[in-house]
Amino acid sequence: MKIRTINSTEAQNHFGQIIDAVVHGQTRYIVKRRNVSQAIIMSLEDFEQLLSDASERKKINDVIRELTPVYNLGETINTSD
Repeated sequence: MKIRTINSTEAQNHFGQIIDAVVHGQTRYIVKRRNVSQAIIMSLEDFEQLLSDASERKKINDVIRELTPVYNLGETINTSD
């Protein structure tokens, strides 16, 4: 399973191609907005597999944890995209 990261503008501009890649190419996309991971695009079949397989749930949980931003109190957050 490939996991690719793209920005939200690219996802918007190439949505049809992304859906094709997700459905046929066994690819998951992590969409970033303002340089922060915001969403995951995956096929319905992939999602069903994820829900039924504990090892797959752990893998995706690890990816989410790795990509989740950690903020410290008072830290400036970059909001430019």
